[in-house]
Amino acid sequence: MPPGKKKPRTYDPAKIRAAVTAQFGHVARAVRELSPEQLARPSGLGEWTVAELAAHVAWIADSLAGGLARPPAAIAELTAVEWPSATASLAGQISEAARETLDGAPLPELYDRAADRMAQALAANPDQRVLDLWIGAMTLADFLVTRTVELVVHTDDLNRATGLDIPIERQALAACTRLLADYLALTAPGGSVEVRIPPFAVVQCIEGPRHTRGTPPNVVETDPLTWLRLATGRTGWAEELDAARVSASGERADLSALLPLMS
Repeated sequence: MPPGKKKPRTYDPAKIRAAVTAQFGHVARAVRELSPEQLARPSGLGEWTVAELAAHVAWIADSLAGGLARPPAAIAELTAVEWPSATASLAGQISEAARETLDGAPLPELYDRAADRMAQALAANPDQRVLDLWIGAMTLADFLVTRTVELVVHTDDLNRATGLDIPIERQALAACTRLLADYLALTAPGGSVEVRIPPFAVVQCIEGPRHTRGTPPNVVETDPLTWLRLATGRTGWAEELDAARVSASGERADLSALLPLMS
């Protein structure tokens, strides 16, 4: 008989809410300390400056509140793990929204407004509320999991662009790592390769012979931040192998054709 379909991963909504709020707070405090010189630096993301990247992070919180202010959708169309596949067509729209956000007010004011709006919106809405989004309708609980990806990845972007050391919430990093690992397994189903991202995730992917016990013949292992950078196109497979931040054993243990998962 074929193996049973794996149940989708679940997340603790209260912990995810707390992680999203805390991670946004870490970025907000750091952005206040950025000098004009730091804000003018390239972000490493296309033509965005650090200021535009910071504005985008403010928009992440503000747009969540905006989504909750609209009438709810009837039913959810996407789960958290399906979200990465729905974002590719929105890059231009998101970039324009970031620029419009930056034009609206000084960054500290943007962050204060976004934090207040997000806090009020989250307090007023249950996890089952269905948001009507650009990408399709999602429950608030699932959409908040995707916010950990945005916030953690862009916190790392800001740290690398500015030399800051903005903290990353462990719960946010865990959710972000797991969502992108599960998306890899969704896009390349199978059981021939085991991908380990300790301490947060282990998934199997890629068609081929499955292992049932003992050490699998094809194993990829890396740390969470390296995984996030690979999954989002911040770095490359060969580069991380050469730097020994990724280990890959077995003839099938090559994810280069599958990465990045999103950019």
